[in-house]
Amino acid sequence: MLFLSWSCNNQPETIEEIAAEIHKRVLTVDTHTDTPWLLLDGKFDLSERHNYNDDRSRLDFPRMKEGGLDAVFMASFVGQSVRNDSAYDVAFGKAMIQIDSIHSHLFSRGDIAEIAISPDDAYRIEKAGKRIVFIGIENGYPVGMDIKNIQIFYNKGARYITLCHTKNNDICDSSNDTTEHNGLSDFGYDVVKEMNRLGMMVDVSHISDSSFFDVLKVTSKPVIASHSCARAICDNPRNLNDDMLKALAKNDGVVQMCILSDYVKTPDPYPARDSAFQAIREKYNYFRDLTEEEEKMARRDWYHADSLYPRNLATVSDMVDHIDHMVKIAGIDHVGIGTDFDGGGGLEDCVDVSQMGNVTLELVKRGYSEENIRKIWGGNIMRVMQKVQEIGS
Repeated sequence: MLFLSWSCNNQPETIEEIAAEIHKRVLTVDTHTDTPWLLLDGKFDLSERHNYNDDRSRLDFPRMKEGGLDAVFMASFVGQSVRNDSAYDVAFGKAMIQIDSIHSHLFSRGDIAEIAISPDDAYRIEKAGKRIVFIGIENGYPVGMDIKNIQIFYNKGARYITLCHTKNNDICDSSNDTTEHNGLSDFGYDVVKEMNRLGMMVDVSHISDSSFFDVLKVTSKPVIASHSCARAICDNPRNLNDDMLKALAKNDGVVQMCILSDYVKTPDPYPARDSAFQAIREKYNYFRDLTEEEEKMARRDWYHADSLYPRNLATVSDMVDHIDHMVKIAGIDHVGIGTDFDGGGGLEDCVDVSQMGNVTLELVKRGYSEENIRKIWGGNIMRVMQKVQEIGS
C-alpha cells in the first residue's frame, strides 16, 4: 500500500522527503511522558534545549519542534507507598505539586506552548504554531479512597488517570503484582464510573489482565492504554495480549505504543546491570517514602548505573513491528503512540523527542498511507478523547 508523491516538476520525491512532509502535516500526539518530575526543583526549563547525554532528559519544547511533535501528555506520577489516610494525603499533595508545576511553568511561556483540555484546544493551539500540553495522572494511588479527588484532578486539567502502576492499589490489581482484588475493587468500579461521568479517560496501562477486562465491563466510554505494547511481540505482563487488543477495539478505545525498550524487545541477560539496579532499589527502600533530596540522589545513582552498564536498546523498526501487529489485530483506528519519555522510554534511533520523525519514516517505508499515519499519530486518540468528553455518550 505504499504510495508515491510527486513534486510540482513531476519528479518523485525521496521516501525521506515524503515522510517529512507527512510528519509536518499531521497532528502528532504523545500520550505519556514523565517530564513533570524534572520541573520540581525549578531549574529545568522546557523552553530551553537540553541534551540527553548531559542531563538524561528526553523532552523540551525546542526538541519537540525539531522532532515535529505537536502535543504531549505530561503525567503527574506518584510511586506506590503504604495505603492509609496519612499516606494518601502525602500522595495527593505530591500529585498536585506536579500538576501545579506544569501550570506555573507554562504560565510565562504562553508564546510557545499552552495547556489543552480538549481536542478543540489542541487543534487551535496547533494552528497557532505552539506546542500543546495535556495533563495526565499516572497511578490512581493519589486518589486514595476519596472519590472526590478525581473531580479535583479533573478541575486542574487532568484528562486521564492510569489506574495503577507496578503495585496493587485500592482501585485495582497491577500487572506486576500478586492478585489482591482479582481485578477492580468495589471502589475501582466507582472510580471508573466517576471518570466516565466527568469525561476523563480511563487508562488501562499497567493494570492486570483481570483488571483490564473488569474495566471494559463497567465503562460506558472508550478507554485508552496510554503506553503499552503487544504481548505477542514481546512477552511482558505489562503488554496487551491479542484478546485484550480485540476487546479494546470493540470498546472503540486505543492502545498507544510505548517505546520503553524492555517492553518493545526482550532484553538480553545483563547480570551486572541487574545487580546494580537492584542494589539501588534496596538502598532507597524501593523508592518508597523518600524525601525530595533522597529522590534526587536516587535518580542520580540510577542514571550513573545506566551510564556504567548501558543496555542494547530496541529500534524504531522493532517498535513498528508492534504497530503492525496491533493494526492487524485491533485495526488501524485503535493504535497510537505514547513514548514514556523521561520515565524509561527511548530507543536506539529515537533517543529523545527530536527524533520522532524516524517513526513516521519507518511507517512510510512499510506502506502506511498518510491517512493511516494521521490516525496513528493523533487522530485516534483525539477521537477517543472527544467521545469520552461527550455528555451522555
